[in-house]
Amino acid sequence: MLCAPHIAAAELPAPVRAIIDAAIATGDAGKVATVVELAKVTNPEDIAEVDQIVAGFALEQDMLAASDALKKEDAIRAAGLFDNWSGKGEIGAFRYTGNSSNTGITADLKLDRIGIDWRHKFRALVDFQRSNGVTTREQFLVAYEPNYALSDRSFIYGLAQYERDRFQGYSARYSLSGGAGYRVIDLDDMHLSVKAGLAYRKTEFLTGISDDNVAALAALDFDFSLSERLKLTQEASAYFQSGTVPTSPPQELRQAWATAWWHACPTQPNTIQIRQSELCKLTHSAALYQPALITTHVPIGADLWS
Repeated sequence: MLCAPHIAAAELPAPVRAIIDAAIATGDAGKVATVVELAKVTNPEDIAEVDQIVAGFALEQDMLAASDALKKEDAIRAAGLFDNWSGKGEIGAFRYTGNSSNTGITADLKLDRIGIDWRHKFRALVDFQRSNGVTTREQFLVAYEPNYALSDRSFIYGLAQYERDRFQGYSARYSLSGGAGYRVIDLDDMHLSVKAGLAYRKTEFLTGISDDNVAALAALDFDFSLSERLKLTQEASAYFQSGTVPTSPPQELRQAWATAWWHACPTQPNTIQIRQSELCKLTHSAALYQPALITTHVPIGADLWS
């Protein structure tokens, strides 16, 4: 009885196996893929063995990734209130002397804390300027926003914010808001999220009058990394609210605003133009007394990373 000769299965040559093992030892999936592709081309009879080696490497990588994710989650759960915050800060100042004297300082701090389901945002802004002994800019802002992830893209949020801007006609404005949001774009180099909700706002004007309103808030947050060191960011928000006061401010209110401004800015020949410009800003805040109000905040900036 004749039997067909048995052909032993070819084994992957030792040098080729050594190269694959060296690539696997680096843990770099890109290097492994390149070496494996070349090994299959040069040793087509050993493709099954190569695939088996690659399958073992993929399984090991999955196990390592799962272990790292579990460690990261445990670290987040064990973190304290002031742990795991990240962000950026900007500060600038200037001083001019000569025919006129100008001093200014601007500082902006943004912090984020990303947890498993919760994300916290904090922002503080100071923008102050004096010209010839007269304050021409005085803006302060502090805001805190927690949000809770309902899914990979949708979330609910809360917002507490304090503002002060004398040259927009108010000494303090308090805002509380809550609603829902959605991450429209969530890529490695581009993010776009939108949100909307109801808000309660209390404004204290320079005249001592205060105003309470319920408003609707709509906002978006966009950032795009143009390169490793250049990033474009844009934040925009709008409040829609109805007032319960007359369409135009009463004469005594306009007079009180003007009186308050002229007292704040004593007459100086070289500051008349500045006072007039800022008085226009103050008078423009009469729009706060319209039945419908839309306010927007649209800063655009580029962040240079060192």
